[in-house]
Amino acid sequence: MEVLVQQAPSFQLGDEENWLIEQRYLLDGEPIDDTDMQRDSHYLEESKRPRVVKKQRRGWYLTPNPIHSAVRNYISKTVVVLLFALGYLFIEPILSSFGIPGIGTGTIRIGLLDYPILAVVIVPLLFAPLALRVGANLADLRQQRNFLKSSPEAPEIEVLGEPSAGNPLKIKVQLPEIREGWHDIQITWRVGALPPAREEVFSSLGRGQSKQPPPGLTTELPHHWEIGLDDGTGGGEEAPMEHQEVKGGLFLRPMRVMEFGGRSDVVDEEVLLDAPKLDWPGTVSSQLIRIHWEIIVSIQRPKGGPLLWVLPLAVCHPRTSSHIELLPTNDGRTESDSV
Repeated sequence: MEVLVQQAPSFQLGDEENWLIEQRYLLDGEPIDDTDMQRDSHYLEESKRPRVVKKQRRGWYLTPNPIHSAVRNYISKTVVVLLFALGYLFIEPILSSFGIPGIGTGTIRIGLLDYPILAVVIVPLLFAPLALRVGANLADLRQQRNFLKSSPEAPEIEVLGEPSAGNPLKIKVQLPEIREGWHDIQITWRVGALPPAREEVFSSLGRGQSKQPPPGLTTELPHHWEIGLDDGTGGGEEAPMEHQEVKGGLFLRPMRVMEFGGRSDVVDEEVLLDAPKLDWPGTVSSQLIRIHWEIIVSIQRPKGGPLLWVLPLAVCHPRTSSHIELLPTNDGRTESDSV
């Protein structure tokens, strides 16, 4: 037990019926219960930060075009209309046999061909989202190119004291550059769980990386910046089209499991941010379990959506073990992240 006191506390986040992230210690193959054990000090892990944090969770980030989110909601409604139309076409002959006249089952002539009226109405509804997504991606690429031509200076963030899970964060923020049109500049911090390394998942399941992936993971996706940044759970849909010259991309991917702490306006004096309400552990940077903390500066702009500055934060563990019954989850898409 003396050795265990010098280690990070164990934690159980979630349960086996939902999302579960658990770290515990074993003695002779049996788990050790350290829930009543209190450490003398807050333990800070000194593991190397994962590559995904260095490449995709540090620096300036843009906000995707809001059309992406609107189109996803539009598609779900369009699918309902399509299924209703197909069901109606299926039962229309039965209705006609009872003398009930059909609606929309006639044809309309376009050029030299006749088309079903329902097809003329529904097909444009199905192709409209594709055209909107293409337009939104082109707008995102243009926004990225304009940002790369003239990116602002990075904020200067000073962390006062040693941050620890469960306690407020005291920081000092200075913006060396404030451009015209910037307003409502706020700062917050959040904690969440990053996906495990793809190679570690395959190794734990006893599968080769060149073999068929397990359920829930896609085949290895081609990368134009660096191999190893995609774990295979996003299916290439977690972020819009990104500029090829930026390593890691210019869109911040939300963590599938995460919670925000306090939020405050950026002022020249010290800022105190409340801790997240749930009982989170400190920073964990292993290949299989990755608990990540980060500071986010959000800048509202008249065009292009909010501008984000992200800084990873090393946070100490609490003195006792952590437990969360139900983890807060989201769909993991960039356009769904409300910072």
